[in-house]
Amino acid sequence: MKKSLLVGAIALFGLSNAQMTKGDWVISGNTGMGFNNVNTTYKADGQTEDGPKVSTFSVTPSVGYFVIDKLAVGIDLGFTTATTKYEGLKATVSSLTVMPTATYYFTNDSKFVPFLGAGIGYASVKNKESIDFMGVSESEEMTTDGLAWKVKGGITYMATQSLGINLGVSYDQFSNKETYFGTEVKTNVKTFGANIGFSYFIKSKSQKSDK
Repeated sequence: MKKSLLVGAIALFGLSNAQMTKGDWVISGNTGMGFNNVNTTYKADGQTEDGPKVSTFSVTPSVGYFVIDKLAVGIDLGFTTATTKYEGLKATVSSLTVMPTATYYFTNDSKFVPFLGAGIGYASVKNKESIDFMGVSESEEMTTDGLAWKVKGGITYMATQSLGINLGVSYDQFSNKETYFGTEVKTNVKTFGANIGFSYFIKSKSQKSDK
């Protein structure tokens, strides 16, 4: 009886772990959301005034193919936007990235699978500012393209054999160099953040047929 229970437990535990072997696919989607309200309060004659409000949102869908066991190579698409509002001023910075990446999964006998990844690719950053003050409305927009790279790491919790929940951190950097009226202008945007998401692992057809 004990032997049967042990075999059953091992089989059930095995179903909760993806093999992440050569020929498999992984589809992921990570999202980070945040909201900050920074209040600098000034008091005069019983009146108060607050500081700026900053809201951020990011989403990173990706797809990868396991070229060898535990190592997936693929593409990450990233979109991030940060909006600052203060009185009549509104400033929005949006970025779009297309990045080939490689991710290595440290598979083990646990449902918790650590991973590390890195990538390099293209990014486009748009800055948009608008002001509406005392009946005067103005807006300005500028787009900058350049090189971007990232490193990421975290843990995937395998809820089932195919579905994992990701908890991780990432560091992204965007750089650009352009010349305006004879003056060289360098742009460098660095972003560090935490994210949560999911990964869906698809077994290769050959492995399915073997079963």
